[in-house]
Amino acid sequence: MLTPQQGQVLVRWARQQIEHHLEVAPSRPVDAGERRQPELQQVRGVFVTLHKRSALRGCIGSLTGVEPVVDGVRRHALNAAFHDHRFQPLTAAELAELHVEVSVLTEPRPLSCEDADQLLRLLRPGIDGVILEGPGGAGATFLPQVWRQLPEPEQFLGHLCRKAGLAEDAWRSGRLHISTYQVQSFEEPRSGGNHT
Repeated sequence: MLTPQQGQVLVRWARQQIEHHLEVAPSRPVDAGERRQPELQQVRGVFVTLHKRSALRGCIGSLTGVEPVVDGVRRHALNAAFHDHRFQPLTAAELAELHVEVSVLTEPRPLSCEDADQLLRLLRPGIDGVILEGPGGAGATFLPQVWRQLPEPEQFLGHLCRKAGLAEDAWRSGRLHISTYQVQSFEEPRSGGNHT
């Protein structure tokens, strides 16, 4: 488990990567000692999510650990800002409105269920991130934070199927592989006390 302070190091580090790429002086630089903390050298899955005025502006990550957390944050921050195919690359003019969130994942575990009803009972809204894998390599994930927008499990799974390029009710078929994971999520303080 990371402490809130370590989480804030990761959030600052993510923003610093974006600022550096845009040739902007870092607003809250992270020093080498902060980055070298043993907990930040653990190999874990990491996602970096960017919002602009509460709207998604980029989200890229890896579900399983392939590198130390601090390196994953660096790589995914740049990819979320400049290489998320859903958005134009971020500009320096957007930095003031940018809100950075970092999620550090547990190792995904297969969710064993007999049918759609059991799947609905086993999912824990607000706690579980879900990975859905279908035939032919189709797959997608939603972080646990997505439950805020899609609080009903049927709706959550339907949108996840659509994200994977599958029929909205494909999760009912019993032919999909479902895995779950949890996250520690850290975000920049929101100005004006606006917590959405």
